[in-house]
Amino acid sequence: MQLYEIILIGLGLSMDCFAIALSFGTTHTFKWRDTLKMAFFFGLFQGVMPLLGWLLGDWIRQYFESIDHWIAFSILAVIGIRMIVESFRKESDKKKFDIHSTSVLITLSVATSIDALMTGIGLGFLKVNLLFTVSIIALITFLVTITGVRLGDKTTFLPARWAERTGGIVLIVIGLRILIQHLL
Repeated sequence: MQLYEIILIGLGLSMDCFAIALSFGTTHTFKWRDTLKMAFFFGLFQGVMPLLGWLLGDWIRQYFESIDHWIAFSILAVIGIRMIVESFRKESDKKKFDIHSTSVLITLSVATSIDALMTGIGLGFLKVNLLFTVSIIALITFLVTITGVRLGDKTTFLPARWAERTGGIVLIVIGLRILIQHLL
């Protein structure tokens, strides 16, 4: 597998992370530390999941392939719906959805990396330097996430309430895209 192909795979796998980072960047204040934390978790999971997929191979496919899309959809839809509902509450009544929370980041990281797990199974059938490939995927996701948060932070054309709704819709759409791709 050529380097450009690995880069394209990394970019493709990181687009969900980019969309989430962009959405949250428009609605939350991120310090560099927070941005790096999000990028770290997204990059780590996008790198580790293909490795796990490769290691677990057919066993994972056998047990999870039939429901992986439902898992990703459910997680993203619940978070997206919660964001939309929260956007309609008065500021004083809102329970803050803490994107800075490690447990929230891990949940989002798992939801966005299920495709990477399946990609890892496919990598098992190809001649690739697996550690190099997953390192490139993780690095690309790390950089793409930072870019998404920073671009979202610079986006001032959406009021926070609408940005939060848009972010919720984006998460639901990503979940639906994953679901539809696997059902068709």
